[in-house]
Amino acid sequence: MMSHDFDQSPCREGTDSLKWQRYGDALPLWVADMDFPAPEPVLAALHERVAHGVFGYGAPPIALTETLCARMANLYQWAVKPEEIVYLPGLVCGLNVACRAVGESGDEVLVQTPVYPPFLAAPGNQGRQLVTAELTAESRDGRLYYTIDPAAFAATISPRTRLFMLCHPHNPVGRAFDRAELSRLADLCERYDLTICSDEIHCDLLLDGRQHVPLATLGPEIARRCITLMAPSKTFNIPGLGASFAIIQNPELQQRFKQALRGIVPDVNILGMTATLAAYQHGSGWLRELLLYLAANRDYLVDIVVRSLPGVRVTVPEATYLAWLDCREVDLPGNPHNFFLKEAGVALNDGATFGPGGEGFVRLNFGCPRARLTEGLEQMRVALLRH
Repeated sequence: MMSHDFDQSPCREGTDSLKWQRYGDALPLWVADMDFPAPEPVLAALHERVAHGVFGYGAPPIALTETLCARMANLYQWAVKPEEIVYLPGLVCGLNVACRAVGESGDEVLVQTPVYPPFLAAPGNQGRQLVTAELTAESRDGRLYYTIDPAAFAATISPRTRLFMLCHPHNPVGRAFDRAELSRLADLCERYDLTICSDEIHCDLLLDGRQHVPLATLGPEIARRCITLMAPSKTFNIPGLGASFAIIQNPELQQRFKQALRGIVPDVNILGMTATLAAYQHGSGWLRELLLYLAANRDYLVDIVVRSLPGVRVTVPEATYLAWLDCREVDLPGNPHNFFLKEAGVALNDGATFGPGGEGFVRLNFGCPRARLTEGLEQMRVALLRH
């Protein structure tokens, strides 16, 4: 029996929540923000820090750096030194700093689509050129499944390609790439001398007992090329506290990264540091139960889509709490995001914003109580039936 009741969540209306405000009265199943309270140890640590009453400039706690190094060793047998960690106030700024730090103005940044929209914006923000390689979508037992085509990946690389930004585990398609897939990518990056920025923010959210493989653990040569981005924000539902970190084991690359953020990117706030330390030190029990609940929500979602949303195909996420729905065969008027928002009163993410390969799709967040997920899926079913 679970000790944490994920079927209950506090009312978020009137709490200045982006998720709950953006689309008015529509049921929000969109942005990657779960509706569950953070683990109790995180809340207790924040209460204690606030009760102290002083909010001066902060410095990363030594205990946090030690905890992160120990965590990498315990989970991945990855030897990370304290000086190889760079703290950031968010993962998206890490993507932008990586683009700024690698190459020169006009150089190319390669990403695989469909992908989390900030991947598409970051290169242009920093005077770089975006190039894309589409993941390969296929149907397996009526479900949607994505793979990497190494030949298509290599074909997009030019002499001006300097950086590859990897989303791993992948948002929105839910893949937890295995060691063989990652090794093929790593080999290509070595062959073409690419630096890699690996967004691994969902690394703690692998389902069904899967184990995450950080790209940088494939070998010293790959580690030398890698900027690995991680954060507690998705795992423990604390994205609004703005805390993340980069692991960069190549001193020269780390120096370029630090130079690119200097004077522009602020330090992590003290409440973000407090929450991060508490989450990683004391949140493992809560996380184990969360993963079971998310896997059950995923299975429920997939079953409902297959049985009750005719013409819609769905991924079976191996990681994350995000499902990717292919609505192209339903012949909806306009795009599916607008259709479900207007006709079903359900707010989803518009697949078109995820780049090539996203048109005609929506992304659904199932990190919510089962009753809320049921309500949203039923409203979608009724809207499709009317259509």
